[in-house]
Amino acid sequence: MHETTLLFIEVGALLLALSLLARLADRIGFSAIPLYLLVGLALGDGGLVPLRASEDFLAVGSELGVILLLLMLGLEYSAPELVASLRGARVAGLLDVAFNALPGAALALLLGWGPIAAVALAGVTWVSSSGVIAKLLRDLRRLSNRETPVILSVLVLEDLAMAFYLPVLSALVIGAGLLEGAITLVVAVVVVIVILVLALRFGRVISAAFTPQHAESLVLGVLGLTMLVAGLAAEVNVSAAVGAFLVGIGLSGHVARRAEELLEPVRDLFAAVFFVFFGIATDPAEILPLLPAAAALALVTSATKVASGYLGARRAGIGIPGRWRTGFGLVPRGEFSIVIAALAVGAGVAPQLAPLATGYVLITVVIGPLLARVPDAAWFRRATTPGHSEHPARAERARSRRS
Repeated sequence: MHETTLLFIEVGALLLALSLLARLADRIGFSAIPLYLLVGLALGDGGLVPLRASEDFLAVGSELGVILLLLMLGLEYSAPELVASLRGARVAGLLDVAFNALPGAALALLLGWGPIAAVALAGVTWVSSSGVIAKLLRDLRRLSNRETPVILSVLVLEDLAMAFYLPVLSALVIGAGLLEGAITLVVAVVVVIVILVLALRFGRVISAAFTPQHAESLVLGVLGLTMLVAGLAAEVNVSAAVGAFLVGIGLSGHVARRAEELLEPVRDLFAAVFFVFFGIATDPAEILPLLPAAAALALVTSATKVASGYLGARRAGIGIPGRWRTGFGLVPRGEFSIVIAALAVGAGVAPQLAPLATGYVLITVVIGPLLARVPDAAWFRRATTPGHSEHPARAERARSRRS
């Protein structure tokens, strides 16, 4: 069979399978990310049905998936929202990074993977999944809840922090000499700051170059600008994904909303390809030995994420039920964790980081939606809310006996 024909057959069958899995995930109220990862594990080396003809195609598609994921995240935030989040959630953001990055770094050092792997694994355990959490908030009808702005502020700070973290990680994994590495790092951070300032100061000017009423022109223009900036960012050792994220921030108003609406199906397509390809690049046999470590890490960082979210919400004046909803709602990790692991492993840093990150993300994405529902359970509210530790009738009888 001709290789191109085989590529069409493999990609077509894969997309049909992903379509059914996405529908199943939606039915049961879960994220499709773990299902995509499992499909990738089944199709890679050591899997059930390894792909051959379409692997290069999927590799390019996965790169586009990362760029589109970060572009769409940037489109969700306007410059005023970023500034407001930075001012109002600084303490919550500091608690978030301290509580959740340190366990990942500590595990990498305990496993003997070295300081660069520790920086990478710290990022894997630090950043929550904006996509999964946004879907959870919609599914649980919490978008209008008082604690939701706190959750969104933490997510905004994490996403913005990635604009600086990813270039730093990229410079570290290059493995250059001390002086060369320092210069690369400084250049990367300066480029990010310059692009960010341009996005914040001249976002309206950038948006004015596009016509939201003309869908074809808008899609081509936004994708063209995104690819251009992503490529230029990668050329100066800033992650291409960061360039895409900053383009998303730079677009505002009706242009950003219309671009988000038009590009969402394209994002979903290539994001699915990205997660599948990450699974393909990971040997399933390597996950099993690391599964206990991944489970322990997921247990610890779920607890720390709940604690940091609870404290951040308390500082914002949210009531006790809302504090618990904030903490439990931030547990899932996803797209950024996989991006960080892929970046580190692609540069030859701790190959075992990929299977560990895969198992870790699978666990947190599965237990995250379950934990998010816990604060609404009657038993949990009785146990955590003062004055509700007892059943009302039993409490009334006890008061009567005491009187």
